[in-house]
Amino acid sequence: MPPPADLAGRLLALRERIAVAAAAVGRTASEVQLLAVTKGQPLEVVQAAVAAGLNELGENYVQECGEKAGQLGPAAGIRWHLIGHLQRNKARRAARLFQMVESVDSAELAAQLAAAVPTPGAPLPVLLEVELTGIPSRSGMREQELLPVAEAVARLPGLRLFGLMTVASQERPEREFSRCRELRDRLQGELGTELPVLSMGMSSDFEAAIREGSTEVRIGTLLLGPRPTPPSGEVG
Repeated sequence: MPPPADLAGRLLALRERIAVAAAAVGRTASEVQLLAVTKGQPLEVVQAAVAAGLNELGENYVQECGEKAGQLGPAAGIRWHLIGHLQRNKARRAARLFQMVESVDSAELAAQLAAAVPTPGAPLPVLLEVELTGIPSRSGMREQELLPVAEAVARLPGLRLFGLMTVASQERPEREFSRCRELRDRLQGELGTELPVLSMGMSSDFEAAIREGSTEVRIGTLLLGPRPTPPSGEVG
């Protein structure tokens, strides 16, 4: 069955699928945050998403998000999440623009983000991006890098570590999702702190992610429709 043509219909259908996937493993839909991925979408689509009650929005590029945030203004009440790879030379702007950075992949990047967080002020929430597919072109740290980077982040007063993010393979996404959950659980024990966020699952695999414990799914075209123009060529 094709998705509904209107945003309200797509949102309702998506929430129903989230609820069914959660119930299948004894969870509730309220345990899964919906992050609407607005990269490449025009301003009017972002405005419609906000009007529909979606205020947790994900962007891949610092420049594109900055333009949208400037047009919408602070009154929109949006929490912007950076979900794309971040270049270190853009860390300063990212720390001041985003309410969560989900793609921290090195101790050096974490240190630059922390140094850019305004003081006094609350620490910047971050997730560590872990790469579990073995695909060479993918961003994110490898398993063996995870603990040293997590320990480095925990020592930075400007950041607060909330959990992990991953992008799965198309072939067996449940394998990477399960492994990411295992790594999060182990990391909680090693750090002695709760890491409540597992950002796993996109339009094509979010149900498998929920079954494996995802607490946040990142949904773009399935929710907001096709992107009329390709995202900015900016990296980070």
